[in-house]
Amino acid sequence: MATQELTEQNFAETIGNDGITFIDFWAAWCGPCRAFAPIFEKASNEHSDIVFGKVDTEAEQQLAAEFRITSIPTLMVFRDGIMVYAQPGALGSEQLNQLIQGARDLDMDDVLRQIADRDKN
Repeated sequence: MATQELTEQNFAETIGNDGITFIDFWAAWCGPCRAFAPIFEKASNEHSDIVFGKVDTEAEQQLAAEFRITSIPTLMVFRDGIMVYAQPGALGSEQLNQLIQGARDLDMDDVLRQIADRDKN
């Protein structure tokens, strides 16, 4: 599945679905973003069960501000609507594949328990 362009209009619906969603915050003028783009696109074609979306930070400045994007590219991973990863910097293919496997392997019951415990304090 090819990457999807995400905007303020479709972002919440996209990340709110069950399953795994990878989001690449990028801009056309950003060299590391352009270097990461084919790696991200290749992964999107290899992992059709995962949603891969791209947010153009120039066109979607409000969305970038909402997620406090200060450096691009920034990669975010959501699982069942919960952000489980957010970090700036371009990844290599092997690193991205490790992150994909890590997202698949997450014990979401444990993640939800940790969130509940954190919110109690």
